[in-house]
Amino acid sequence: MINVMFVCSAGMSTSLLVEKVKKEAAANGVELNIYAVSDAEAKKDLAQAEVLLLGPQVRFLEAPFRKSLEGTNVKLDVIEMRTYGLMDGKKVFQQIMDLLK
Repeated sequence: MINVMFVCSAGMSTSLLVEKVKKEAAANGVELNIYAVSDAEAKKDLAQAEVLLLGPQVRFLEAPFRKSLEGTNVKLDVIEMRTYGLMDGKKVFQQIMDLLK
């Protein structure tokens, strides 16, 4: 089981994308524990994730999160604006798999 945390402004707008990524993972036989949280909640839960994806609306938090994750194995990336806007679960699933390689 791979733990994936999505971070967005309030943890709500990403919920639809979470469901689409879950469907894509299931179709590919990959078990993901994927959930969306606000940036404040994410700071409390960093050690639980293997992959941390930032929504484009909070991309300005990339540097502080990278600093917080120094010395850990947590993979961090930002979801591309177009991918997020289209709620492209397949592309985000591939982004997760690429980060884990």
